[in-house]
Amino acid sequence: MILEIAVFNIESALLAAAAGADRLELCENPAEGGTTPSYGTLKIVRDKISIPVFPIIRPRGGDFFYTDEEFEVMKKDLLLCKELQFEGVVIGSLTADGNIHKEHTKYLVDAAYPMEVSFHRAFDRAAHPLQALEDIIDCGCSRILTSGQVPDAFNGKGLIKILIEKAGDRIIIMPGSGVRSSNIIELAKFTGAIELHSSARKELPSMMRYQQKTMNEELKTVTVDIAEIQKMKAALKNLC
Repeated sequence: MILEIAVFNIESALLAAAAGADRLELCENPAEGGTTPSYGTLKIVRDKISIPVFPIIRPRGGDFFYTDEEFEVMKKDLLLCKELQFEGVVIGSLTADGNIHKEHTKYLVDAAYPMEVSFHRAFDRAAHPLQALEDIIDCGCSRILTSGQVPDAFNGKGLIKILIEKAGDRIIIMPGSGVRSSNIIELAKFTGAIELHSSARKELPSMMRYQQKTMNEELKTVTVDIAEIQKMKAALKNLC
């Protein structure tokens, strides 16, 4: 049983690795759902963390229909991750009508080799999930991260179970979104998932002693809940 943790900065990456995560999905900009990390973040994480790390290749927030120029950015970012010797990357690209963009996906999978490639929750925006499953398999991806085409994976567990059954041993289906220690065992048992994904997210208040009150803002930092990661790991260990 593999527990992947989504992290959004260097501190949360270090904390998640120390707490027992099996793999990290490395992103920035949590408010946008995750975008490609900066070179500095990639380099420091690669130097300091020994567990597998999969940076997300996503040039912006919003939808997953990319222009030619945005796709060029994705190719350059992927090659940088390959140069830094990450174990894998996370991608996702759709056509305007909600199909998997097979041309983009196949190109990135081929360019990434020998890195693994996960297809992220762009899958949850696909018009036809079972066809999208087959298209992603055809492109050579290693796994699909999905919440079952609803916001919370526990509520989408019915579709996730179907996807796992259809996928067989051809690709890994990894439930994610809203996965916590309170539901991870039931989700794993119901769906048959062998890899699960969580952000174990929590917010920290600013550590600055001075804050400009006239700005009327709360400068919080997104990090991970170490205790929550440890609870999920312990639960999965007991399930095995």
